[in-house]
Amino acid sequence: MNTLFDKIWDAHLVTKVEDGPTQLYIDRLFCHEVTSPQAFSGLRARGIKVMRPEKVFCMPDHNTPTHDQDKPIEDPISKTQVDTLAKNASDFGLEHFGMMSPKNGIIHVVGPERGLTLPGMTIVCGDSHTSTHGALGAVAFGIGTSEVEMVLASQCILQSRPKTMRISVDGKLAKGVTAKDIALYIISKMTTGGATGYFVEYAGEAITGLSMEGRLTLCNLSIEMGARGGMIAPDEVTIDYIRNREYAPKGEEWDHAVAYWKTLKSADDAVFDKEVSYRAEDIEPMITYGTNPGMGMGITHQIPSLDSVPEAGRTSFSKSLEYMGLKPEENLIGKKIDYVFIGSCTNGRIEDFRDFASIVKGRKKADNVIAWLVPGSWEVDKQMRKEGLDKIFEEAGFAIRQPGCSACLAMNDDKVPAGKYAVSTSNRNFEGRQGPGARTLLASPLVAAAAAVTGVITDPRTLL
Repeated sequence: MNTLFDKIWDAHLVTKVEDGPTQLYIDRLFCHEVTSPQAFSGLRARGIKVMRPEKVFCMPDHNTPTHDQDKPIEDPISKTQVDTLAKNASDFGLEHFGMMSPKNGIIHVVGPERGLTLPGMTIVCGDSHTSTHGALGAVAFGIGTSEVEMVLASQCILQSRPKTMRISVDGKLAKGVTAKDIALYIISKMTTGGATGYFVEYAGEAITGLSMEGRLTLCNLSIEMGARGGMIAPDEVTIDYIRNREYAPKGEEWDHAVAYWKTLKSADDAVFDKEVSYRAEDIEPMITYGTNPGMGMGITHQIPSLDSVPEAGRTSFSKSLEYMGLKPEENLIGKKIDYVFIGSCTNGRIEDFRDFASIVKGRKKADNVIAWLVPGSWEVDKQMRKEGLDKIFEEAGFAIRQPGCSACLAMNDDKVPAGKYAVSTSNRNFEGRQGPGARTLLASPLVAAAAAVTGVITDPRTLL
């Protein structure tokens, strides 16, 4: 006990049902177009309003096209969902960052960059990757549509208290190793169910050495090992990131907030339900070879042999490789690829595009590669152009698309065709995730950039 998680959870506890769930107060609800329509319909059916509209922020992201956003959406389902969110926000008096708004983007990118995500908060959204916001020292987790309605109606939610886990990564990261590689490495070791039932706090020198963008990437992927959420204690990196952002506290309120944020850390004698440690020196650029994020390996390694897989998992392992068109003990270096995607709530921030630019600068996009460069928000797009990254990309043969979830999931126009290989900086490589029959290899922006200019899977350290 006495962990960072405990401090925030206990501060938001309203009531506790004996041998039952906790009624937890929620500081911020983010709504996007996919999981909110039924929740608003439920409010209408019961004739009630949103309890605290100033705590709710809405924006479309999953269905938004990444081109011609100033024109009507062509896909009828996507258009209906985006239009419905706009109407619901208007009807219930909620802040709405619609398409073409300078505040629009992917909800898990916009929240932190606007100062809507703050240390010590409880944050929910009808989306599993809400764990992203824990990077700023918040308790943030995804919820279902019925729970979205619960929060809209009461500003509270019923939740069972999760167990706590601390994952420490000690030492310094080597050249070419990013937060995405830390995450894929941890998931490869713990498997996609290794943190089920736990809320994870990340610690250690390699973690505190990450930028805020890197921390957001790491916490984003917590859900992929089954965790309820992930978080990192706020420090000077956190405070510097939040300072002067639009919705951040100002003046005396800022001073009071910072004083509080500095208390948000696990005590020296804190007891976690589970402790796990890894060494930063053991991590190299990672890439996945299968159909879940746990099927990852160092980029210079070989796909495991069938004999090395526990007998109970061999059938699914073989099925996964068959879908991917790969074989046990195969080395992926030099494997021809077809698509490269940089973006999503995992790697759609300014630092990710800086990393991508560091490799493509002075080089050309490979002729066999179709590349989608999709900023996570209009703010990221603006910053890229301010720094001249757009010129670097243009000279190398790349084009920047408009913000949205894009090719992370097959819910908009950006779909990878069946049988094609995509090196993707997103978060999931399930069968059909990026399009029916698409073959996804998850990796960092550096690995994606190396593949984009060589046309094959390449160790980015050879190009840095």
